[in-house]
Amino acid sequence: MAGISEVLHANFAEHAYPVHTHDTWDLMLLDDGVVDFALDRRRHDATDAGRVVLLPPGVPHDGRSVGGLGFRKRVLYLSTDVLPERLAGTAVDGPILLDPALHDRVHLLHQALRPPEDGGDVLEAESRLAFVRERLLTHLDRRRPPPRDPADHRLAARLRELLDSRVQAGLSLDEATRVLHAHPTHLIRCFTRAYGLPPHTYLTGRRIDRARALLLAGERPVDVAGAVGFYDQAHLSRHFTRHMGVPPARFGRRGA
Repeated sequence: MAGISEVLHANFAEHAYPVHTHDTWDLMLLDDGVVDFALDRRRHDATDAGRVVLLPPGVPHDGRSVGGLGFRKRVLYLSTDVLPERLAGTAVDGPILLDPALHDRVHLLHQALRPPEDGGDVLEAESRLAFVRERLLTHLDRRRPPPRDPADHRLAARLRELLDSRVQAGLSLDEATRVLHAHPTHLIRCFTRAYGLPPHTYLTGRRIDRARALLLAGERPVDVAGAVGFYDQAHLSRHFTRHMGVPPARFGRRGA
């Protein structure tokens, strides 16, 4: 559906996500268990059922269960057409939303997104997404941080654009420094300060994002690996399982 790139319902008995980013907004309901996470290198208190978690695009985060009890969650991956990326700063400052009305709206949106034979309805889902967006904007528009535009941040943004354009082909540090006319270590430090993770970790995360989309579209893991820039299927499987908690083949079957 327009505005929602993926819907994820997951139950993890024991899993820890490494630091990674997405190019979407992650809107999560925690239905059971407890999750602890860091966003932009800041640790947040464990969340419990009834709260809504909103993680902005392009900002590094991780996640793990607390006390070995596991957790069950529902996630909507919202495009920047629904929420503009310029509002990410407010979400970084307060990603945990204690808002019962928003929680109810997101829950009803998940129900409307079910297959038609299970009671889902496209028009209802579109309508409920509009109400979810409206409620989220009341939180995100409260305050916006002043824009940052120092030379180092501009350099980091240029490297990010270059990495985004070379997800499949890859990019060497030598090539990046020649294109951007920057010293290697300075370039890495600028990027890491701006985005909270080094360039190679960011590039792996972008490849995982593309792999997820292709797997959900029915592509075979062996074909997906090369299409998104991994050396082979084993290389894809190792990184994908570490990020997503399930191997690529099982993830693809889930979306079938």
